[in-house]
Amino acid sequence: MICAGIDAGSRAIKIVLVDSDTYDVLASGTMKQGIEQEALALQLFERLLKEAGVRRSDVSNIVATGYGRNIVAFADTTITEITCHARGVRHLVDDALTIVEIGGQDSKLIRLDDGGSVRDFAMNDRCAAGTGRFLEVVAERLGVRLEDLGGIAERSRKPAAISSMCVVFAETEIIGLLASGAQREDIVAGVQGAMASRVAAMAGRRLDPPVIFTGGVALILGMDAALRSALGHPVAVAPDPMMTGALGAAILAAAR
Repeated sequence: MICAGIDAGSRAIKIVLVDSDTYDVLASGTMKQGIEQEALALQLFERLLKEAGVRRSDVSNIVATGYGRNIVAFADTTITEITCHARGVRHLVDDALTIVEIGGQDSKLIRLDDGGSVRDFAMNDRCAAGTGRFLEVVAERLGVRLEDLGGIAERSRKPAAISSMCVVFAETEIIGLLASGAQREDIVAGVQGAMASRVAAMAGRRLDPPVIFTGGVALILGMDAALRSALGHPVAVAPDPMMTGALGAAILAAAR
């Protein structure tokens, strides 16, 4: 049989189909989030079924997770994204002990025990600073594409100091830096460093490696290096980091 995991995130919907016996991924895909979240999730789900060459009746269990998980009515149950990211990352990296997940609207630091269960976590979900939305605002203000931020930051020789960790005030600070002649690359590198410092503050003094970086922001070039510097530990980017929540949801669906 086949099981499905649906991660209805704040910025995108991600779905993974797995073989319920082997956990092999049969199909996966993403779609931008919108107002009709369930309709979009269903559209993506049906597209992946077609790609995998399977029927809806072949799917024995569906788990939804993420920001909009309770809106996906065709799912059989919901599980928190903390648990799903932990399961997805641990499936990919079997000795992971710390997970940094930065998505569109929140960031999380998840600690695992030796068996892979969640020991505790810290979460920033009350402010856009330190999230993908923060980077979107920076890209818009600098007039560049989001996916180009990492390449721009790589050219920095003197990262700017970004002291405001509220996204509204940070944007004002960026305007001031531009007016004073600061280079774009130094501003972007400064923003990456500020985001990494916010994660380090959530981590506190103790951090158990290996540290795995996941979520959509993990795709931005240079963010892993910024985290590595702020945390003082090696940081590895998870394979296909946008999909770990959906993968974990699918594996948990199979386990049920």
